[in-house]
Amino acid sequence: MTQAPTPTADTVRRLVRSLLKDGTSDAGGPEVRPVAESGQTTWWVGTRHVLRLAADREATTRRRRELRLRELVRPHVPVAVPTSVAQGEWAPGLAYTLDTKVPGGSAEEHDVSAVGEADLAGLLTGLREVPVRQAEALGVPRVAPRSLEALRREAGRAAEVLRAADEFDPARLQQLTSPAAVQLAAQPGGAVLVHHALTGEHLVISADGRVRGVLDWTGTVVGDPAEDIAGLALSVGSPAAVRAATLAGYGARPCLRGLWLARCDTAIRLAAGLEGRAPEPLPLLRTRLRRAWEAILLERVTELRDEETDDAEL
Repeated sequence: MTQAPTPTADTVRRLVRSLLKDGTSDAGGPEVRPVAESGQTTWWVGTRHVLRLAADREATTRRRRELRLRELVRPHVPVAVPTSVAQGEWAPGLAYTLDTKVPGGSAEEHDVSAVGEADLAGLLTGLREVPVRQAEALGVPRVAPRSLEALRREAGRAAEVLRAADEFDPARLQQLTSPAAVQLAAQPGGAVLVHHALTGEHLVISADGRVRGVLDWTGTVVGDPAEDIAGLALSVGSPAAVRAATLAGYGARPCLRGLWLARCDTAIRLAAGLEGRAPEPLPLLRTRLRRAWEAILLERVTELRDEETDDAEL
């Protein structure tokens, strides 16, 4: 197999210089710099554009599918979806897309306000309204719901690693019993379009706490909506995630399922990080663990229990 080339600043500068011919750049070309968390695959181009490069053929397939998926999603959601101003191949068989930058910061930089939670509710509602058949016709894969019981067992093993490092009390996981994990299984026929990566770097938040856009639709699937609730728990905290999901019309089961997906995932990822098996930095993994394990208001806990899930605990 031919080794894929590694993009450099010169590679990116030559490419964007050929694309941006509107007089906005000087003779040396626009300033380009890699987005820190993406390695060499995503680059800031000046102040108005983002260049995203596929590193292999599989990523190229996802990148090209994403362009069509954005147009399908855009009319259904109340937040911005990136717009491509140019697309093509930056190397043989490897795609690129040059997008306009969505103004704002990330959820790592800004807290989401109450109005921002309503924006997130609109996002979840819109994703549920996207026609699943049309998404699958674009090549969006259908993914089966994960087993919460299997995840609970894996998280239990991870919690012992965290206990030894004085990072986490495994007793907290005992709230998720085996019967509760079974009770919170995803319901048949509930598959919707799922962004599947609603982490902080993919949510564009303004200084006033509004959600202005959602980035990176390459991992989108048809599947369990609790996965996006879990993503929000990591990025904006469990209380805000539950409030947004409730505003979007989701009941107790998907809310609780999403919280436990997030809580188990963050324990597993932090343990992997402590053992050198996770690419994310440890401070980010610790922040996500803290957000996922934030307690929601007692009144909401009672409401969720009374509504559907007497055996489940938060």
